[in-house]
Amino acid sequence: MTGKIIKAVAGFYYVYCHEDGIIYQCRARGIFRKVKFSPLVGDDAVFSITDPVDLEGNVDQIRKRRNSLIRPPVANVDQALIVCALASPDPNLSLIDRFLILMKRSGVPSVICFNKKDLVDDRFTEKLAGIYRNCGCQVITASILNGEGVDEIRALMKGKTTVLAGPSGVGKSTLTNLLCPGADMEVGEVSRKTERGKQTTRHAELFAMGEDSFFLDTPGFSSLYLDDMLPEEVKDCFPEFTRFEPACKFQGCMHMSEPVCGVKDALEREEISRARYDSYVQLVQELKDVKRY
Repeated sequence: MTGKIIKAVAGFYYVYCHEDGIIYQCRARGIFRKVKFSPLVGDDAVFSITDPVDLEGNVDQIRKRRNSLIRPPVANVDQALIVCALASPDPNLSLIDRFLILMKRSGVPSVICFNKKDLVDDRFTEKLAGIYRNCGCQVITASILNGEGVDEIRALMKGKTTVLAGPSGVGKSTLTNLLCPGADMEVGEVSRKTERGKQTTRHAELFAMGEDSFFLDTPGFSSLYLDDMLPEEVKDCFPEFTRFEPACKFQGCMHMSEPVCGVKDALEREEISRARYDSYVQLVQELKDVKRY
């Protein structure tokens, strides 16, 4: 039998069977321990059924992975959907930028969903959406609680394995319940005092929303470190810089303190987002500090 591992808990692997749509609780064969290989959520597996009544089996083989992520620990991801609230909590653009970089380095395409558009005016929504469309991202604006944008998201996810990512309290668990009512996710309220969502997602688990369509609601995060990068690599993760770099005087220009810089000139002309540029400078400085110490 063939299937996809949708959850891994305490040595058990829960496999969604492609042939019958049933989820089987499986153990991994001893050969995996011998070769020090751990199956991941998202792995495509060949398994055998040992108990058709209690729906138990063994994972016999893991097919070659297309990719894998460390956080969340998941394999064979087709895309990431970054969910960010336009208000309550306020959007954290630096966090979005860092996640875009993380996915770009992993070879995973990203889509941004700006949620809670009902809480802000259209001009604010379009301003933020424009910033990220300008750097080549696909952007969806939505009011998930009201169902607006959910059909567009569902169509985007059809036939793919998608990682949902973003801070707590932005609507990921609400979206999960709409896409897959059987998931029965606990939805946390946003703390009035801190304007940050209570953490409600406890482990990595794929949910099936149709044939060959899976998604994973990752634990919310409030920080994201990229300390394994070199400072010189960061500019390559800001694609809107590229067309202005030929106007830079120096090869390898970092677009910070150098004179005659096409990127800084574009920034002054407002052709590059000040918020994105500030994220770039902040990350470069952080990585320089890491390298120094």
